[in-house]
Amino acid sequence: MLKNYLFLLLMLVSLAVQGAQREVPATDEAITFTGRVMKNADGGVSYDWVGVYMQTEFSGSSIAIVVADEGTSYHNVFIDGKLVRKIMITGKEPHQVTLASRLKKGVHQLRLQKCTEGAYGRTTIYKVVTDAGAKLRPVAPAKRFIEIIGDSYTCGYGVESDSAKEHFKLETENCDKAYGCLIAHYFDADYALVAHSGQGMVRNWGDKHQTSQNTMPERWTRFYDNHGKESYDFKCYRPDLVIINLGTNDFSLTAIPTGSQFVDGYVKQIKAVKAQYGDVPVLCVTSHSASIYLKAAMAKLRDKTFAMSKVYMANPLDEVVTGVGDLGADYHPNVQGQAKIAFALIPQVSSIMHWPLDKLPQ
Repeated sequence: MLKNYLFLLLMLVSLAVQGAQREVPATDEAITFTGRVMKNADGGVSYDWVGVYMQTEFSGSSIAIVVADEGTSYHNVFIDGKLVRKIMITGKEPHQVTLASRLKKGVHQLRLQKCTEGAYGRTTIYKVVTDAGAKLRPVAPAKRFIEIIGDSYTCGYGVESDSAKEHFKLETENCDKAYGCLIAHYFDADYALVAHSGQGMVRNWGDKHQTSQNTMPERWTRFYDNHGKESYDFKCYRPDLVIINLGTNDFSLTAIPTGSQFVDGYVKQIKAVKAQYGDVPVLCVTSHSASIYLKAAMAKLRDKTFAMSKVYMANPLDEVVTGVGDLGADYHPNVQGQAKIAFALIPQVSSIMHWPLDKLPQ
């Protein structure tokens, strides 16, 4: 009987030690978010824009979150700079999700990145859960910051598919493998993606009218991509560089806008960027799949912005992405195609920003 009692006591003590955890509200200063987020009175942090990421340094062997989602969102989990898993978050009621466990003793760094876009889910993180006694501290911001304004190409739509004939699945979207994040990673920069599939500068995909309601410039002014129209205060970050990659959807199918409509809308967006961020450099990209109409409009944009301060036109991306191994779902660039776009733009970003090309070919 005594042996049984001691065994049971030891088991209870072991379970108590294993179950001991520390819970920290997501609004704690040791936990940082990059991108557009809403901090709530209950200690939760809500966001839906693709690419938003949470970071913290923590001690101990495990880390988890208490989270909910108004839909479904996929997130990449990075520990100490390495991808350890991609998780699906769904369910409107707060619940605990383990991000990493059985880590080696010491201090680790977490980055949790939303890799799918706001049309499919809005995430709220309520708490970060660590081992009892674990210490948390904030991750220092990078010295560089890039904002990318774009559409499905920026979101990484279908990037994890290897068939152009495969239709979109949420699980194959991953912004971290798209050109914008690749450029930011190359230059060790923080970044924010303001992107939504099907959006244009003045006209959205397949609209029967020459101009649309709720285009990308309108979404750009909001806290949330797809969950309300509350105005963004432009205080979360100030980029050193803004990259704009829009226009493919403007000139899709029928009822395309006139060159003047497109260029006027584009110039208005550039002026809005500079009004909010100051005279930051703006790099205007003509997408790899640009039609003759988009190319003609971008040529007009070049003329219209020639005298504007720090407005640059990206080098042509013609034939950078081909049909041989470069396409994923619905003819969007796959991992290789996105990498080619990034490699084509990186030298120009280096020249504009005077950021050295440290990672030279061996």
